[in-house]
Amino acid sequence: MPTHILTPMIVACALFMENLDSTVLATSLPAIAHDMGEDPLALKLALTSYLLSLAVFIPVSGWAADRYGAKNVFRAALAIFMVGSIACGFAVSLPEFVLFRIVQGMGGAMMVPVGRLVVLRSVSKGDFVAALSWFTIPALIGPILGPPIGGFITSYWHWRWIFFINVPIGLLGIILVTRYIGDIREENTPKLDRLGLAILGVGLSGTVFGLAVFGQHLVPLWLASSVLLIGLIFCALYVRHSMRVAHPVLDLRLLAIPTLRASVIGGSIFRIGMGATPFLLPLLFQEGFGLNPFASGLLTFASAAGAMTMKFTAQPILKRFGFRRVLIVNGVLSSLFIAANTLLTPATPHAAIIGLLLMGGFFRSLEFTSINAIAYADVPPSRMSQATSFVSAAQQVSLSLGVAVAALVLETVRSGRNDVVITIADFTPAFLVVALASAACAVVFATLPRDAGAVLSGRTVAEANAVQATPATP
Repeated sequence: MPTHILTPMIVACALFMENLDSTVLATSLPAIAHDMGEDPLALKLALTSYLLSLAVFIPVSGWAADRYGAKNVFRAALAIFMVGSIACGFAVSLPEFVLFRIVQGMGGAMMVPVGRLVVLRSVSKGDFVAALSWFTIPALIGPILGPPIGGFITSYWHWRWIFFINVPIGLLGIILVTRYIGDIREENTPKLDRLGLAILGVGLSGTVFGLAVFGQHLVPLWLASSVLLIGLIFCALYVRHSMRVAHPVLDLRLLAIPTLRASVIGGSIFRIGMGATPFLLPLLFQEGFGLNPFASGLLTFASAAGAMTMKFTAQPILKRFGFRRVLIVNGVLSSLFIAANTLLTPATPHAAIIGLLLMGGFFRSLEFTSINAIAYADVPPSRMSQATSFVSAAQQVSLSLGVAVAALVLETVRSGRNDVVITIADFTPAFLVVALASAACAVVFATLPRDAGAVLSGRTVAEANAVQATPATP
C-alpha cells in the first residue's frame, strides 16, 4: 500500500478512538450520573475537563515530537489515552472520573497533532491532500458512530464498557506504529519555553472552559464570564511574550505565512458552524422530534457516508478549481446546508433528512480537507511541528466556540419565552446564526492568492491563474 495511504490510516486509529470516545461518552452521561449518584449536569465536567487538558497540552506536543521523536511520543500518547480510559471505566466517584478524563486529555492532546505531524513528514507535498483525506475519515465517522454505539452499550451492557473498547483500538495503533512508522525527529531542538507554556496554558484553558460552560448553566454566569475574561487576558499576554522570545512554545510568527494564516483564521470561523452542528442536531432530533438517542444516531450516520464519498473526489476537485475557489464557494455551500436544517420538522421523511445530511457531509468534509491541507502548503519542514501544534490548538478553541455560540442562542431564545423547555422553533435562530458565522470564512479565503496550494493540488501556477480567471463553480 502506498505510504500516503498506509501512514494516514495507521495514525487514524488514534483519531478514530478519540472522536468515538467523546461522542460515546456524551450519550452515556445520564447513566453514569445515575450510577454515581450525581446530577447529570455535574457530569458535564467530564467533558470540560477533557477540553481543558487538550488546551493545556496541545501547544507542547510539537516540541515533544521534535525532542523525543514523533514515533515515540505518538505511541506514548496512545498508551496514556488507554490508561486514562481504563481508569475512567473503573471510576466510582465524580472527582475520580474528572481526574481520569484529564489523563485521557493529556494523551489526546499529543495524539492528533503529533499524528498529523507523522503524516505530513512521511509524504511529499504532492500527496498532502490524499493523505489528509484518509487521515480525516475517522474524525468524521467517530462522531456519527458514537451516539448509537454509546446508546447500545449503555442500554444493553454497562456504561463502563464505552471506555474499555478503546483498549483494542489503542493496542492495534501501537503495534502498527511500531512496525510501519519511522523515527521522525528534528536535530538541535531548542529548550522548552516553560514560561510561555504556563501563560498559554492559563489562557487557553480559561478560554476553552469559559466557552464550554457559557450559557449552559453549568456554573454561574459571572463565574463563566470571569474565567473567559481571564483566559482572554492571558492569551493576550502570551501574544506579547511570544514576540519577545526566540523559540516560543506556540510560534505566532507562523501567521506571516499567508496560506497558514488563512487556514487558521478562516478555518476557525468555518468551524463555528461545524462545531455547533453535532451539538444541535441530536438535541433537535431528541428534544424536538422525540427520537431516542439510538434512533437519532442512526439518522445522522448519513453525514459519514457523504464525507467518505468526498474522500475519493477531493483531489480532482481541487486540481480542477484550485484551493482558493473551492474554499470560498464550498464554504458558503456548507453553511447553506447548516441553515437548511431549519426546514426540518417531525413530519419530514427520514429519507429527506438522510439526503440533506448526506450532501451536507460531502461539502463539509471537502472544506475540512482543503483547510487542513492548505495550512501546510508553504510551511518549511523544520517548522512543521510548530505548525501542527498551532493549527490543532486553533481547531480546539474554535470548535468550543461553536458549541458555546449555539448554546447561548438556544438559551437566549428560551429565556425570552420564560420557559425551561426547548422547542423546535428555538433551533431556527441557532442554526441560522452559526450558519452565517461559518459563511464569513469566505471573506478570509478570498485573500488567498490564485495559485495558493498549487503544489498540493497538482496544478501549475499558470493553470491556477487561468482557471481562476474563468467563471466556474465547483
